[in-house]
Amino acid sequence: MKQIISLLLIITSLNSYSQKVFFNNPEGYFLISSDLHIHSVFSDGEVWPSIRIKEARRDSLDLISLTEHLEYLSYKEDIIIPDRNRSYNVSKNLLKKEETLMVINGTEITKPMPPGHFNAIFIKDANPLLNPDGKKAIQDANKQGAFVFWNHPNWVENRDDGIARLDPLHEELLEKKLFHGIEVVNEHTYSEEALQIALSNDLTIMGTSDIHGLIEWEYKQEKGGHRPVTFIISKNRTLKSIRDALFDQKTFVWHKDMLIGKEENIHPVVQKNITISSLGYYKKIVTIKIKNHSIVPFKLKYLGDYTFHSLSSILEIPARGELNVTVKTKDILETIDMSFEVLNVITAPKQFLKISKTINL
Repeated sequence: MKQIISLLLIITSLNSYSQKVFFNNPEGYFLISSDLHIHSVFSDGEVWPSIRIKEARRDSLDLISLTEHLEYLSYKEDIIIPDRNRSYNVSKNLLKKEETLMVINGTEITKPMPPGHFNAIFIKDANPLLNPDGKKAIQDANKQGAFVFWNHPNWVENRDDGIARLDPLHEELLEKKLFHGIEVVNEHTYSEEALQIALSNDLTIMGTSDIHGLIEWEYKQEKGGHRPVTFIISKNRTLKSIRDALFDQKTFVWHKDMLIGKEENIHPVVQKNITISSLGYYKKIVTIKIKNHSIVPFKLKYLGDYTFHSLSSILEIPARGELNVTVKTKDILETIDMSFEVLNVITAPKQFLKISKTINL
């Protein structure tokens, strides 16, 4: 009975949504929220594409791609799929003229390791990519102008130690520039090794849900959970600009309460979404207000020489929230400079973003 009630609540929530703003945009750019690795019954997912559209709307996503497996179909006795573009065509026809959600054509080239599973998005036709030769399929995707990325390189079914690493075939594909990104986050996992592969090889950092069931159930959204989201830093909202940004490695990933991305991409976003203002002095102690404008809580470690009157150097700023901090400046000053390490914003394995703020007192 509880499962029936829960399912009814999910169906209701899927049909009612409002567009949320995740972050204040950095100057001159749009942050395109995306999930570019999802499945439906047209491969081995458990839902019709219409559910994926409704979930994306509820989650305020701007862009999705239904990347069905080419090589295996779980329901072929029940669903005949002569055209491997079918889930894309069904999905795009469900879009409303006035909405912001976009759908692009994509597929998952599904081979044993190596090379493993690769997504090809912005493709023109999935059918010719059904090829027993994984390398040839990836080459053909590139001929269509696809953005190709390596899926779950840390998947324990392929890497029993959970460590992403390059095989000679991957190195060959990299040398020939036949794939352009790598999943640092897939479903519930985060791979430091995949992040290092991205940084060492100029690959675009990706994070996806790889959802097969229901987003609501998989990510415990009723308890505040969320799917992994790749934010694409685009000059505008056109598909051309978004595709260009992916090829230019202009992304970062939101996973659990973490942000993961290259420093040059993520620094302007965090800098824009943390503001600090003065509430004035009492004696020689000034109160500052640290405000978080984003949907992600930030955990800051103060790196400077000042000491605080009531808190430690570790400060937690809730999502869309603020925190007042009393700072002992020894003298009454006009300005102070404060530097922080943002402990849940990752720029490299075991490295965290640093930001600095000048505060007028």
